Amino acid sequence: MKIFSLTDIGRKREVNQDYVYVTDKPIGHIPNLFVVADGMGGHKAGDFASKYAVQVLEEHIRNNAGMGPEVIITEAVQEANHKIVEKARENTEMEGMGTTLVVATIIEHTLYFANVGDSRLYLIRDEIKQLSKDHSLVEEMVRLGGLNEEEAKHHPDKNIITRAIGAKEDVEADFFEYHLQKGDVILMCTDGLTNMVDDDEIFRIVKSGRDIVETAMKLVEKANENGGKDNIGIVLVEPFACEVNV
Repeated sequence: MKIFSLTDIGRKREVNQDYVYVTDKPIGHIPNLFVVADGMGGHKAGDFASKYAVQVLEEHIRNNAGMGPEVIITEAVQEANHKIVEKARENTEMEGMGTTLVVATIIEHTLYFANVGDSRLYLIRDEIKQLSKDHSLVEEMVRLGGLNEEEAKHHPDKNIITRAIGAKEDVEADFFEYHLQKGDVILMCTDGLTNMVDDDEIFRIVKSGRDIVETAMKLVEKANENGGKDNIGIVLVEPFACEVNV
């Protein structure tokens, strides 16, 4: 397995509210763990929310004796939500803070992952395929037939999300599993990438990169070239490669 992760502040923000976490070592009953979080809130609150949510998530997974990735991951996401809500109550400066989450693990040839919000997980094979589902107002409009995909890309409300860690007392994460093949590349990222670089261009950059380190750097470079309006968080995983770069 080969892994690389990074965040970049972009060209418009003063604080980096994106946070990523990767390990190829076992965490409790999970053999590896990859997380992307995009915080929201005041100047410091979003920065705190993304990092703290991932810390709570990792600790809960480490100590969870449950069997099966779905139970372990979804319970950890719920615990992260409860802790963020609790912290916001304790500190008025953190009121309204929250974060997106994409949480993944690979067990043998199967990818298991959960997401809350509009940070994404893509599978890149002979095409690019978004496996996660955005929890956003615009995506809901697409699902209901009010917008088509092209209209959604440029809609002024595209950044309004309908689910987030910390937004309510309870959160529902979507959980997925997907069979992987040799040569697959997994990309997890915040909307600081996907709002600046379209899927076709992401696919071209991933396929033309010499390795995932170069690929990640080029994705950040392209997002910044196109405006860099938000922080950029990226995790790239080659499940069946033999080296690890973190």
